[in-house]
Amino acid sequence: QVTLVESGGGLAQAGGSLRLSCVASRSIYAMAWYRQAPGKQRELVAGIAGGDRTNYADSVQGRFTISRDSARNTVYLQMTSLKPEDTAVYYCNAIWANSNYWGQGTQVTVSS
Repeated sequence: QVTLVESGGGLAQAGGSLRLSCVASRSIYAMAWYRQAPGKQRELVAGIAGGDRTNYADSVQGRFTISRDSARNTVYLQMTSLKPEDTAVYYCNAIWANSNYWGQGTQVTVSS
């Protein structure tokens, strides 16, 4: 069983920055951030795996950075140059023992 706890969401102005954190209850090989805007499907934002290999959605490439602190079982999502279209609930995701785990979500709202 894995528990994920997100924090760091909130309100930002366009062009601003926010950093999200996700603390896992155990060490996880592959973690990711997803987001879901109202009326839209949940989409992958960024992922990180072994060797700190990362991947990003085209829409956030160059603006968002995913990283992790393995000693703290924590994954971060640094978001810069925020746009109103980044407004969504952001979810932390972990895959462990062939099961998918999700955090409770944290709201990010970007005003124009």
